[in-house]
Amino acid sequence: MGQPPLLEFRHVTVARGTTSVLKDFNLIIEAGEHAAILGPNGCGKSTLIKTITRECYPLAGPDLHLRIMGRDRWNIFELRGLLGIVSNDLLNTSTRDLTGREVVLSGFFSSIGIWPNHEVTAGMRVKADELLHHLEVPHLANRYVTEMSSGEQRRIMIGRALVHEPRALLLDEPSTSLDLFAQHELRAILRKLARTGTGLLLVTHHLSDIIPEIERVVLMKEGRIFGDGPKESMLRKERLALLFGLPVTLEERDGYYHLW
Repeated sequence: MGQPPLLEFRHVTVARGTTSVLKDFNLIIEAGEHAAILGPNGCGKSTLIKTITRECYPLAGPDLHLRIMGRDRWNIFELRGLLGIVSNDLLNTSTRDLTGREVVLSGFFSSIGIWPNHEVTAGMRVKADELLHHLEVPHLANRYVTEMSSGEQRRIMIGRALVHEPRALLLDEPSTSLDLFAQHELRAILRKLARTGTGLLLVTHHLSDIIPEIERVVLMKEGRIFGDGPKESMLRKERLALLFGLPVTLEERDGYYHLW
C-alpha cells in the first residue's frame, strides 16, 4: 500500500478575525510530489501555510476533512519533524546571535537556537555538518547568521528543515529578498534536493521560483483554488492575466517561466 497523501483539504474554511480567508478550500498533494502553489499577495497563501503548520485551525463543518500525512490529529513537534518548514520569518524570532551550525542543530528541537535544556548529541553534530556540506555551505558552520547574506541564511534554514529527513519541504516565498545570483544558487539547491527524492511544496507569487522538476501548479485567488493541473496547462498567458488581474507577458526558457 502506498503512502497517504501529504495533504488532504476538503471543504476547509479558515477565518482570520471576522474574515474568511480560505473559503471551502479543496486540495490534495500526494506524498513525494513536487508542486507549486502560485497566487498574488492576499490570496490566502500565508493562511494556507499556517493551517498546514497548525497555527490556524479551520471552522467546524459537517463536510470538513483536513489530514496531513493521513492523520487529522498531530503533536505539533512530531509534525515539524516530518514536514520541513522553510520560512523567512523564523530567524526573526531569535533574540541572540547564532552560528550556522547552531541554527541547523536547532531543527532537532523545533526551536531557533540551542538552549540549556537541549542535549546535542555527537550524531546530531555529524548530521548537521553533513547537511552543510550537502547544501554546499560548510564554511558557514561557525559564522554568525547576522553576518550572512540573505541567500546564505536561506540555505541554513533549509538545512534546519532537513535534519529529520522530512517527507517534504514546505517553502514559503523562498526567493524573497534575494538578488539574482542568490536566486540562481537557491534554485540549483532546490533542484538538487528534488532529484534526491525530497518532496517539494513551493508557495510563491514568483513564477521564476518554479523549478523544472515541479510538474504540478495550483493557482490560488481570493481564498479558493483558481486552477490546478500540469504546469504547462496552468502557466499560460491568459490564465495568469486573470490570476494577477492585469495584462502579462510570459516566456519559457530552459524549463523556467518568466512573467512581466
